[in-house]
Order: sequence, then C-alpha cells, then structure tokens
Amino acid sequence: MSQHYYSRKPEVQHDRRTLSAVLRGRTFRFTSDAGVFSKGDVDYGSRALIEAMEIPDGSSVLDVGCGYGPIGLAAAHLAPKGIVTMLDINSRAVELARENAKLNGISNVKILESDIFSAVAGQTFDIILTNPPIRAGKAVVHRIFEEAYEHLNENGALWVVIQKKQGAPSAAARLEELFGEVKEIGKDKGYRILKAEKMTQ
Repeated sequence: MSQHYYSRKPEVQHDRRTLSAVLRGRTFRFTSDAGVFSKGDVDYGSRALIEAMEIPDGSSVLDVGCGYGPIGLAAAHLAPKGIVTMLDINSRAVELARENAKLNGISNVKILESDIFSAVAGQTFDIILTNPPIRAGKAVVHRIFEEAYEHLNENGALWVVIQKKQGAPSAAARLEELFGEVKEIGKDKGYRILKAEKMTQ
C-alpha cells in the first residue's frame, strides 16, 4: 500500500462515513474517510488515551497527529476555557477534523496542516497528546518525543499511547532520556499510557 494515513495528500478514493463514539461521557459524532487513520471507528489506543488523559480547564493543549479529531476534540470538551491546537500532515484528516469540530459544536480549537511541529514553531503548550504514527517508523516517533520536549512549558506534560508490541519499551526508554521520569498511567489490552513531565530545571 503506497498510501498511508501519514501521506500529505491521500489520493485514495473517498469513502466518507459518519460514526459515533462515547468519549469521557459525551457522545461525539465523527465524519471519517478513506486515507485517514482508523476510518471505521475510533481506535482502541486513542480511546485508552482519551479515558486516561488529565486536561485541567484553561490548559493550552497540542494534539500531534490528530487524524479526524477524536483526541483533540475530547480534550477541548474537557477544557472549555482552554485552547487545543490539532496538527496532522494529512490534508484530508485536517479537513475532516475541522468538519468534526463544527459537527460537535466545539470552537476552542485550532486545526492546522503540519509536518509534525512545523506549524507551531516557537510555540509552547501545557499538554501535548499523541497517538504516534507507528507505521511511519521509529525515527519519526522518537522525533515527535524530542520535539515535544522543546514545545512544552515547564511543568507541562506529554501524554503518549503506544502498544507494547509496537515499541512501548523503547519509547519509554527514549522518553526517560529526554524527561528523566516517565509514569505509566495505565495499561489496556496491550496499550500503555505514558506521561512524561517537563520539570522545572
């Protein structure tokens, strides 16, 4: 398959569908399409991260690799006085995420097409969330971790969901090198939720 969900401009034929998911007690509706990640339903890893993540109201939040929007829109719902910036390299996913924000009546979001952090150069956030694109390769995943550190405010936190069999141990090791301490917040069907805080120097 030459077209991946992390392709910049998917050329696969459209196959739009609407799905619903209960996330943090709220029913969301999402439009998805061919050429984006987990088009048939909100994937288990994203659901596990959404149920575990702590988003204090008023936080500035960044969702890296937002797809059609479930993680970032759930975060925006949890922090109505905050702002959630959502990034994806996939132009089709970005369009869908914008559509889904409107569909769910969520306005405290900014949704940008971005190669990892390129669209938010120089900006920092209280919380960064990612269900990283494992199929893009370990180098890309670790680059997300490295650049996340630079884009966090002091005492900010990076939340990551990753499957044990898809590299959770090496991901945790790299996060420990960058952040010093990594907390495993939860385990769910082989998925691990990791939280790394950028402590005041």
